Amino acid sequence: MMKSGQNPVDNDRNSRRLAAALYPCEEWVVHGTNIYVAKSRLTGGHKEQARLYREISDVRILTDRGSTAYFLPEHPKEPEIGKKHADAVIDGAVVELKTISGNRTTLGKSFKKGYKQGRSVLEAHPEIQAEHDVFLRLYTPFTIESVRAKIAGELKNTVDKGRCICYFEAAGELYYWAYDELRAIVDT
Repeated sequence: MMKSGQNPVDNDRNSRRLAAALYPCEEWVVHGTNIYVAKSRLTGGHKEQARLYREISDVRILTDRGSTAYFLPEHPKEPEIGKKHADAVIDGAVVELKTISGNRTTLGKSFKKGYKQGRSVLEAHPEIQAEHDVFLRLYTPFTIESVRAKIAGELKNTVDKGRCICYFEAAGELYYWAYDELRAIVDT
């Protein structure tokens, strides 16, 4: 199992800075250890609240290991409005959270969609230099190598910096793979 490689103090500081840079007028509400939620996100309807609580459950996998998460506004009043945008800032990176219980095709499509959502936030804020990650919570019992190969294929012809973070539910294992590391699989 690979670890994030950052210490919790850096995770907290980097996450707070990026969330504040993306949404300088937003208030952040503490929602558990190392979890903050945009105050505007707490006013959503039943479906939005259910999605938020599912995402908080996903993020606890990371915050229990020292990460810090800021859940971004659901309907930002920023230039990316109307586009799908990322769910959170975690450890100083924009992160889209995806839960997968389907086949390899579903895995690939979900990763690609999450990748684009994270990238769209950064494209809307070109003044901010940050990475974007995709967190995949995998309920289907894929092998580690199968997931790495599929994600590597989805990253072909991309250049962004970031990581794919995979939590294999059945095994209880967490992996962090840099996009560059995954691209190298396809290039060899």
